[in-house]
Amino acid sequence: MDKVNAIVLRAAGVNCDEETLYALQLAGAAAQRIHINRVIENLSLLDKYQICVFPGGFSYGDDVSAGKILANQIIHHISQALKKFIEDGKLILGICNGFQVLVKTGILPGTLHTESGELPVTITDNDSGKFEDRWVYLEPATDRCVFIEHSRRIYLPIAHGEGKVVTKDEQILEEIKSEQYVAFRYVDKDGNTGTFPVNPNGSADSIAGLTDSTGRILGLMPHPERHIHRTQHPHWRRLNDGEGADGRNIFENAVKYVKQNL
Repeated sequence: MDKVNAIVLRAAGVNCDEETLYALQLAGAAAQRIHINRVIENLSLLDKYQICVFPGGFSYGDDVSAGKILANQIIHHISQALKKFIEDGKLILGICNGFQVLVKTGILPGTLHTESGELPVTITDNDSGKFEDRWVYLEPATDRCVFIEHSRRIYLPIAHGEGKVVTKDEQILEEIKSEQYVAFRYVDKDGNTGTFPVNPNGSADSIAGLTDSTGRILGLMPHPERHIHRTQHPHWRRLNDGEGADGRNIFENAVKYVKQNL
C-alpha cells in the first residue's frame, strides 16, 4: 500500500489531537481529525482508514472517570464497526486518555475475560494522589506489538492523574504477563523497574502500556506525539548524533507496517 490513511478520533475535552495528527503526517500518513459524532452518524467512515488513533486529553472532562464516557459511546454506537476494523488487520493506537478508553471498552487487553463480565483491567488514580508531569523511560516487554522495536528503550513524557494500571486479581496479571500483553514497563535509565518516581503512578508490574493478542493494538500512558523531534528531548544537546526522537519511531513503525501488510 502506497498511501496510508489515519484517523484521529476526537471528542470534547481531547486536547492532543493536533499534535497526534502532526506526528502521523511526519511519519508519512495522510491523517485527518474526525469527531466521534461524525463516525457515529456514518460508520462506513472507518473503512477508508488503516490506522485509528485515540489521542490524549480529558475526553468529556473525565467527569465520570478518565475515558469512561467516550468508552461508553464506543461500546453503544461504533463497537461493531471498530470490531470489523480490527478484524480487517488494521491498527489502533490509544495514548493516555486514549489508552484509558481502550481499556474501559475492553478492547485492551482484548482476549481476556471474566465470568462475571467485569473488565479484567482498569486504570485508576495515581498512587501519589496528584497529576504527574515528567519524563520516563520505557522498556519494551513484548516482541508481538507492531508499533514497538523490541530492543529500543525509549524516553517519553507523561501527563496524567489517572495512570495506574490495575488488574482484577493476581491471576489476570499473571495471564497478561505470560501472554506478552505488557507492551512497555516503566524503568530507570539503566532498564531497572522501581518505585516512585521510576514508576510514576504505581501501576501493577510497572505497566506503562498494553497490547492485545494480534499485536496490532497498542495503548500507553506516556505521550509519543510529544517527542517527535530531537529538540523536544529535555537533554537534546547531550544526545549522540545517531539518537532520534523516540515517539516518532512508534508512528513510523505503524505506517511501515501498513505499507508492508495491507
